[in-house]
Amino acid sequence: MKKLWQLGFMLVMAFTLLVGCGQSDSKKPEAENKTTQSENKTATYPMTVTDDTDNKVEFKQEPTKIVSLMPSNTEILFALGLDDHVIGVTDNDTYPEAATKKDKVGGMELNIEKIISLKPDAVFAHGMIAESAKSGIQQLRDAGISVFVVKNASNFEETYDTIKTIGKITNRSAKADQIVEDMKAKVKDVQAKVADVKKRNVFVENSDEPEIYTAGKDTFMQEILNLANVKNVADDQSGWFKIDPEEIIKRDPDVYLITYNYVPNIVEKVKKRQGFKDLKAIKNDRVVQVDPDKTSRPGPRLAEGLEEVAKAVYPEAFK
Repeated sequence: MKKLWQLGFMLVMAFTLLVGCGQSDSKKPEAENKTTQSENKTATYPMTVTDDTDNKVEFKQEPTKIVSLMPSNTEILFALGLDDHVIGVTDNDTYPEAATKKDKVGGMELNIEKIISLKPDAVFAHGMIAESAKSGIQQLRDAGISVFVVKNASNFEETYDTIKTIGKITNRSAKADQIVEDMKAKVKDVQAKVADVKKRNVFVENSDEPEIYTAGKDTFMQEILNLANVKNVADDQSGWFKIDPEEIIKRDPDVYLITYNYVPNIVEKVKKRQGFKDLKAIKNDRVVQVDPDKTSRPGPRLAEGLEEVAKAVYPEAFK
């Protein structure tokens, strides 16, 4: 089930990113106003904010009972110090640990009745599920609940905007600004450490055989690799795509990154695959598993994900 969730997440995100990239040069001025933040760090209510579906959402007062419909939203809310105000999360929320103790409101399919029964004054949905959960979101709105669809961030800058937007809505703008500044500082530090390294080639594996998927260009992972000064051996294709083991052998990466954890002992399993023993990554013992959440969720830990990838590829730069 977790594998299906990860693959579903990956494929939907790939589609979203590709569409987003095609539209980035034609943004209208009004679209940029979606994430404008108040210069005054104390929010004023009632507040109306336009979400990712161009819906104008009104918050009559500072939200105190919040339901999150995406793990990245949950991480942002907890980082903003709203632990006590989050009353519901999805079945897929794994971080922080306190989030796993909250009431569950469904996974791939939302339990709308459960959400309504919790009587939230704010629900943070997400652009990635906006279409599939469209009718459910409308049910929540018809019940008088303020539902804000968070943009499906496709890069670090959009992640920063998302954090600031949620901070604005929840009257935590100052905290949101601090989170963003801390993330930017870590990104800058990582970039400084890998600036003068001899560049290495990397292959990123996101699912186990027989259906191995990897990241091409126009993905969040590609931006992480770019920031970490890493060459992606699969950047000749766009989005997430299926690749044959024979093609991986042909591309012969210096480092082999694994970005999932649903298969026990996957690092050793990869090393023992037929034909893989002659890969440079195998010969030099550079098959590394990185945290799948830190490297995929557009939230406060994304900069940590960048650092983890950079350390995996250039451990000598962090000694």
